[in-house]
Amino acid sequence: MTPALLIAGTHSGCGKTTVACGIMAALTARGLRVQPFKVGPDFIDPSHHSAICGRPSRNLDPFMMGEEEVVRVVSNASEGADVVVIEGVMGMFDGLGGTTTGSTAHVARILSLPVILVVDVGGMSRSAHAVIQGFRTYDPAVRVGGVIFNRVGSGSHRTLIEHSLTVPAYGWICTDPARGVRSRHLGLLMAREDETMQTWGPVMEEQCALDALLRDAICPRSNLFSSSAEVPPQETVRVGVARDAAFCFYYQENLDRLVRRGGSLVYFSPLSDRLPEVDLLYLGGGYPELHAEVLSSSSCTTDIRRAADDGMPILAECGGLTYLCRTITTDSGEHRMADILPADATMHSRFRALGYVEASATGASPLLPPTLAYRGHEFHYSALTCDTDARFAVQLSRGKGIRDGKEGLMDQNVVGTYSHAYFTDAFADALLSAGRRGKKR
Repeated sequence: MTPALLIAGTHSGCGKTTVACGIMAALTARGLRVQPFKVGPDFIDPSHHSAICGRPSRNLDPFMMGEEEVVRVVSNASEGADVVVIEGVMGMFDGLGGTTTGSTAHVARILSLPVILVVDVGGMSRSAHAVIQGFRTYDPAVRVGGVIFNRVGSGSHRTLIEHSLTVPAYGWICTDPARGVRSRHLGLLMAREDETMQTWGPVMEEQCALDALLRDAICPRSNLFSSSAEVPPQETVRVGVARDAAFCFYYQENLDRLVRRGGSLVYFSPLSDRLPEVDLLYLGGGYPELHAEVLSSSSCTTDIRRAADDGMPILAECGGLTYLCRTITTDSGEHRMADILPADATMHSRFRALGYVEASATGASPLLPPTLAYRGHEFHYSALTCDTDARFAVQLSRGKGIRDGKEGLMDQNVVGTYSHAYFTDAFADALLSAGRRGKKR
């Protein structure tokens, strides 16, 4: 197994993303092959990880994936890497519904890894040690292997803190407002829009004890579980995956699972390409509302509408869902979209749903069989106004969905959900089977 560093934080906003990305950049600059991971269902931080490391960052979410899958993903994705860097989520113990389920601490326990705790010391000195002591003793099953102090104001500020150290200090990161990454309604800008995170490498090289971090890194718990069963040879399904500035939210493991189960991925941009020759469409989330005018007049939008009318199976998530609606209304006005699903989308100034989902297919759509159950996550600022006779293919036992726990707005072989599903083998097989059926029409 590959030695790993797990970067945790005391709270959201303490600087753990900056620290984690900076460490990835510094180690990559040294010529090391760094495999990045992100705890939780986030899409944005992994985009920065992937840009820095040149390897796809993968999500580790025990609630969506299960503990065995966390171990499997780390084991498999780390092959060929020199070091693993895992960025935590929120505060170290913050998990589902006031528990530690899905938290950074949960992942640390699963992988038997110590954590490197990022502590924001802006506005305090000796009190930082009370914070550290609380994190060290709160859960004896999680070991704090050391700390990185962020937003250190000066040399004298460091001296005040250093006087009472009780754990190894791996870094003293000075305040640098000029290196902040800009944000918008769903969080930080994506890596393709802001490369600031990549500039933190020299800072970490200078202000972090990277040699000590590498020396003290240990290997996570190895894979004790068998991976997915081999799929009997079948006809390959060409899966069109929308990927550009408007559609950019995908779990890497979902894409890999489609390939493992018999899919061949064909990437395209609804903003600038024509629809390629494919058997199945997968439209992820992202920011179609920021590109509504271009999408409204895109030839690809017309192509997708015709493909849906011809019976092509399509799965659309969140932003992909709003793109398939009749219209989307933003601050700039109403824009015509693909006009496939019987609803109109409206953007709002506050988020409309945030949290995990547990879902079961109702059997109403040929795309998702009635035996299918899955978990995922929803986070969006839009809302839909659906036709009164709208049909839904999914029922949620946890989560809001499109309307009153109903999810999976459907028409023919098209299903649109607000939830981003974490694919199981059964989920991937259902999509690919729909693609194979479509080939035979």
